[in-house]
Amino acid sequence: MESLVDSLPQSGVLALSVALTLYTIYRRWTQISIADIPGPEPESFLLGNLRETLQGQAGEAIQVDFKWQARFGDVVRVKGVLGTNRLMISDPKALQHIYNSGYSIRKSDFRSEITRLLTGPGLAWANDETHKRQRRVNSPAFGANEARSYIPIFAAYASLSANWKENLGGNGSVVVNTPTYFSRFFLDVIGEVAFDYQFGATNDENDALAKALSSIVSPTMSIPSKTGIFIFGLLELLPMGPMRFLMRHAPVPALQNSRRVTRIAVGVAKELVDEKAQALMAGKGKRDIMSLLVKANASENPRTNLSEVEMFAQMQTIMQAGHETTANTMSWTLFALTQHPDIQAKLRAEIMETERAMRVRGDTEYTYADFEAMQYTIALMKETFRFYPVAFNSMRQAARDEVLPLSKPIVTKSGKTLTELPIPKNTLLIISNCGYNRNPDVFGKDAHLFNPERWLDGSVQITTNVGVYGNLMTFGSGHRACIGWRFAVYEYQAFLIELVKNFEFSLDPSLASRVRRQSAVVMIPTLEGEVSKGPQLPITIKAVDAF
Repeated sequence: MESLVDSLPQSGVLALSVALTLYTIYRRWTQISIADIPGPEPESFLLGNLRETLQGQAGEAIQVDFKWQARFGDVVRVKGVLGTNRLMISDPKALQHIYNSGYSIRKSDFRSEITRLLTGPGLAWANDETHKRQRRVNSPAFGANEARSYIPIFAAYASLSANWKENLGGNGSVVVNTPTYFSRFFLDVIGEVAFDYQFGATNDENDALAKALSSIVSPTMSIPSKTGIFIFGLLELLPMGPMRFLMRHAPVPALQNSRRVTRIAVGVAKELVDEKAQALMAGKGKRDIMSLLVKANASENPRTNLSEVEMFAQMQTIMQAGHETTANTMSWTLFALTQHPDIQAKLRAEIMETERAMRVRGDTEYTYADFEAMQYTIALMKETFRFYPVAFNSMRQAARDEVLPLSKPIVTKSGKTLTELPIPKNTLLIISNCGYNRNPDVFGKDAHLFNPERWLDGSVQITTNVGVYGNLMTFGSGHRACIGWRFAVYEYQAFLIELVKNFEFSLDPSLASRVRRQSAVVMIPTLEGEVSKGPQLPITIKAVDAF
């Protein structure tokens, strides 16, 4: 955001601000009001509460999601620029309705355009009939059986432990900056499993696409300035046409970099799609995700397949969504294990017990049944997804006047009790994934503590079905849930098993209090006072005897 302001002439900023301000004031006074919903007082008329939400840490206990949730409840009125109103939602029934309302409550126009710039017109961007069609074509490549078939590949890649063992120092340990390492490593994994493509990122083989993808997060690392927050707050309120024009043509370094990455990715995608199509025609199709997509897209009916541009966009979407999320989830998992040695020991004990049982029956590879039988491991995974959701929030927008059902009544500022909440067309909704994931009514009174046992002792009370995994919002919900969530879960479990089986993890106590949850497309670990250095989580790795 800050780079947007820095790259525009001051006269341009002033003219744009005046035009957007007039339009915003017009919208404010012609909409149905939700101003009676309780919420925090704005810091200023110009910025509302946006500075608090955008300049703080993502999903941290001291952050505004939890502070406002505790004070005002699961539906909070938040001020945007120029006195406009939006809602922060963590209420289970409201979320269920939002994600099961078809496309009457959709991804916000602004977030959709950001997604289009990053990944093209793919599944993460699409709405309405376009989204239905793309989801239908993509689904065969991401089914349960397909995801399970990749478990041996995940397990083979998880032998990264050999690499770390080779680098152990004289004291039998090594310090690894996990977010950087995992980002490269999981890019290699997604390259092979999804596209049968070798990035060589782990070995620094200088692949042009790998280098381009690694540049996406960097421009987002800086904390936005107040001017940047104001401009982007105005852009969110513009009609799609003008907003899209500005987003696509503004001379902004971050946006220009996104266009550059897209050009490189599309070039590689075109080669791969042509290669997969030729293999399919020759009866030599493989089982990687791109091959399955090409096969599913073989219909001659344009209403049931993807265009060439959409196919390229799917590749970009899978690459960007498929490696950074898993990489950062794994980093946060190791951080949690360093803070809870007892949990780490219990997890390792279950893994070793499972491996002993496998050896007794003569197996050397994990099966799907083995994965499902590891109850404590699954509990730890769910707790990590709950406590460290790397996609900590999302934005939705009402395409028409709507009524949100509520789990608990709201008492408005004027004293009215609401059991459902009318919202006007175009209302922006901040979906607080981190807020819902720590809702005490769902996850217990100790929801702000990291405790895998809650998944085994009955503490989790599910009365409203929301998310696709563990009733969590980490993977989204409904028809817009992450299509590759099964893929992500099995990949994560395979690597978790291999790492914990072979290593103990610790963190210098002086660093633990400095670990910061930084918003940078996804929630990444950084160190307080060193945010400009990028992702940092220096975990100490020490080898252990598995048996």
